[in-house]
Amino acid sequence: MALSIDVLTAGENSRILQDLARLRISVFRDFPYLYDGDFDYEERYLHEFAKAGGAVIVVARDGTEVVGAATGAPLNQVGATFAEPFRARGADISRIFYCAESVLLPCYRGKGIGHAFFDHREAHAKTLGALQSCFCAVIRPPDHPARPAEYRPLDGFWEKRGYAPLAGARVILGWKDTGNTMETAKELQVWERKL
Repeated sequence: MALSIDVLTAGENSRILQDLARLRISVFRDFPYLYDGDFDYEERYLHEFAKAGGAVIVVARDGTEVVGAATGAPLNQVGATFAEPFRARGADISRIFYCAESVLLPCYRGKGIGHAFFDHREAHAKTLGALQSCFCAVIRPPDHPARPAEYRPLDGFWEKRGYAPLAGARVILGWKDTGNTMETAKELQVWERKL
């Protein structure tokens, strides 16, 4: 295993989008997201994200194979849905960095790559003058029928990195769950930390 981590910013990040789309569809298919992904939607979404001012993609490779990636951008450059909980509190969203997806193939987990993803995104955020970092995580009930017996939430990992749930801050997003024919709304918890 020859693992490497690369940081791609504007002008460099478009070459990785197809790999990232495939990873999102594969990794988010599992619990808790249960996302029934569509490649055409993924490409459109990721193209828009990659064009955002200050966007970054951190890529993990095993040799030449892309095995994981994490994205981020200033909160004022991503959809208003994610910024709304901060706007409602009167926060300066131009000083907040949004960590979007973080996807990693299962056999590469537990090797420090998740920490590298956050390290690089937070370092990039600081170069942009961000004072705070945030992300959103889907909320699923503990007794959800698709929850695997061995499932471990990432809350402990995020807390060790200094993140905490922002009280009362949730966003609603819709997607189609695996096995469903229609998109349904999901509630996501906002997590934050000072940089």
